[in-house]
Amino acid sequence: MRSVSNRTRVGLLAAVTAFSAVLSTGSAAAAPQLNGDWAPFDRCPVDAPAMLAADGITDIATCISSSSVTGSITLGKSRVPTGNSDLQLGVIQHSNGTNSLVAPPGGALTADPADVPGGLLGLMCPSAIPFVSAICRQLTDNNLNRITATIEPAGAPRDFNMGAAFSTGEPILTIPVRIHLKNPFLGDKCYIGTTANPVLLKPQNLNAPSLSLQRFAADGTRDDEGEMGRYTFAGADQSDAAFAVPGASGCGAGLLDWAVNLKTGLPSAAGKNSVKLDNTSTYFGSPYDPAGLAPDEGRKLSEFWHSAKR
Repeated sequence: MRSVSNRTRVGLLAAVTAFSAVLSTGSAAAAPQLNGDWAPFDRCPVDAPAMLAADGITDIATCISSSSVTGSITLGKSRVPTGNSDLQLGVIQHSNGTNSLVAPPGGALTADPADVPGGLLGLMCPSAIPFVSAICRQLTDNNLNRITATIEPAGAPRDFNMGAAFSTGEPILTIPVRIHLKNPFLGDKCYIGTTANPVLLKPQNLNAPSLSLQRFAADGTRDDEGEMGRYTFAGADQSDAAFAVPGASGCGAGLLDWAVNLKTGLPSAAGKNSVKLDNTSTYFGSPYDPAGLAPDEGRKLSEFWHSAKR
């Protein structure tokens, strides 16, 4: 790499600092709280046109939710713990055995941010590059050093296989994601993966989950004669170790992409990365007798969901 003058280094450092100072982070609207056995489906897209159009015979609208409290993701040389993750989708089951997926308005996947071990010091320092070394010398404040990583949706899920949810060793679906890195120096636009070139996760069960069926009333109250049914698949760890990871982009207005990639070993080919979600809970919820609600099964599902709001 060619040498950079002191004046240029100072100017670049000032630009990165100023750029990160004016960034703001938006927040999605909070999901409603739902009563009883409806609770896991608080983001189910019951009002999407495709869901409402389900008649209960040729097309059946179903809500799906899958969550995990802990886990980890390894990208190249870096391993980061994952926070609470929650995947929710509407599924239209067709009479020919195929299905269509419907994502909630804010995306199918939400996840809590997790701290990257070592922060920016661990991610980029030490460095022989004067520009990066200048940043490293400023990382005496924990708030400046701290990096959070959040898994975010980067496209619509696809390839859903309902049977794989209660078996092992078979991908359940494909989830396009990107990893959002946040730090004052990296700014708010630093991502590993993009919507055009996402990380494609294909989680599968490592062990068979336990299966139970709950029936409940339209408003979520447990009722053995209720209008709704919910299958619960609990206790399975899920994993994927076959995905590739692209390089970082947008870090420090793009000035620090190379530094992040160098230390983390990105881009990273398939087989050198992995994700593991511990003790997942997966739920399938739909009217217990969809045909009995024909031709309005989808509209009834929406009506029931709204009646369960607290």
